[in-house]
Amino acid sequence: MRKYGISLLTLATALLATSGTWAADLPAVDEDGMQLVKDTRNTTVYADPGADLGIYKKVWLQDASVSFKKNWQRDQNRAQPFKVTDKDVERIKTDVATLFRQVFEEQLREGGYQLVDAAGPDVLLIKPAIVNLDVVAPDTNTPARTQQYSESAGQMTLKLELYDSETNDLIVKASDRKEDFRQGYWEYRTRVNNRAVAKRMMTSWAKALREALDEARVTVTG
Repeated sequence: MRKYGISLLTLATALLATSGTWAADLPAVDEDGMQLVKDTRNTTVYADPGADLGIYKKVWLQDASVSFKKNWQRDQNRAQPFKVTDKDVERIKTDVATLFRQVFEEQLREGGYQLVDAAGPDVLLIKPAIVNLDVVAPDTNTPARTQQYSESAGQMTLKLELYDSETNDLIVKASDRKEDFRQGYWEYRTRVNNRAVAKRMMTSWAKALREALDEARVTVTG
């Protein structure tokens, strides 16, 4: 296999690595002609083994779109004595997208990647989406003094697509679900510690991406 093929498979495997057994229920080649590289209970990665990742020295990171778990607001308002408003929903989505950009930009800059906002011959385009966001105990702006407790802060899934920015050819598409570890006891939840949990999940994703891109670059140039 060509060096860049090896580096791509290294990237795809390490990008969103989690433990788990092979699900074996997805096609080996999808509708885009991408090859299945990883398929576990939490993680799926498809990749184009012919793509040359060694040419990318710059990254165009687009804003992450954010969507909640189906009926999240409705279910919250059924279970809680206060209401999660539409304004609360939009604020949380904006906060999550902003935090995602901060975490990923920090990790990519640490890896020596220049961040740009336009296509180029050595620019990797990254399109992220946070889906199925489930904040178990959201800190809402309520007039009454309320306290929220839960075992887990919640979960979210990252869907990530990597493209050649000039040709718009899809190189890798991946999905990974992360859930806050259940402590076995109820913990007081605030906006601050919910944010800390989200940052920890995002940092894990960002580090995996940066380290895999680093290895791919070394493999190609080595």
